[in-house]
Amino acid sequence: MEKICCLLRVSTSEQDYTYQYNTLKELCERKGWEIVKVFANKVSGAKKNEERQEIVELIDYVKNNHVDRVVATEISRIGRNTLEALKTIEVLTEHKVNLFLANYNIETLLPNGEENPISRLILTVCLEISSYERNLLKYRMLEGYKEYLKRRKENKEQYKLGKPLGYKKPEEEYRQQYSKELSLLRKGISLRNVQQLTGTSVGTLRKIKQYI
Repeated sequence: MEKICCLLRVSTSEQDYTYQYNTLKELCERKGWEIVKVFANKVSGAKKNEERQEIVELIDYVKNNHVDRVVATEISRIGRNTLEALKTIEVLTEHKVNLFLANYNIETLLPNGEENPISRLILTVCLEISSYERNLLKYRMLEGYKEYLKRRKENKEQYKLGKPLGYKKPEEEYRQQYSKELSLLRKGISLRNVQQLTGTSVGTLRKIKQYI
């Protein structure tokens, strides 16, 4: 039975992995694959690999354990940064670990264990499209914000900025949003190192450290 690692990712703390996990679990059961490890994170796919804990842990795991495949629902779970995603795929290929993407039913290795050049081309194009879509979304949000500021100049009472006066984020919301950061801090990792691993500012880390 093939040994499988699942890679799950969502962009915000409000989302969860249920759909992704159920999809991959059903896929593995259908193909007779054994899930030996699940790596998941709530993080932007545009971040660098070293800032994504699930990617760091996945790479470390496949280097030190026998894994036949890594499965994900789609290429954006690997990343929205083309260069960083290709780095991950390259490491998997070097260790003869097949990356399988459920939505395209495509894998990165041929039956003989060699790299599949066709899938490499397809995935590179898909990554570029994903990156383009993300940049387009950022552009639209920025333009929308500029328009909001323009209207605010005309009517400040109707178009207000910032959070309501006296607003304070609940502790539970902090715990959910920064669960990874809290986990690292509990292990005694310094604020600076946690900042490098997660991308969360030192100021925010100092604020949530009280919840350890």
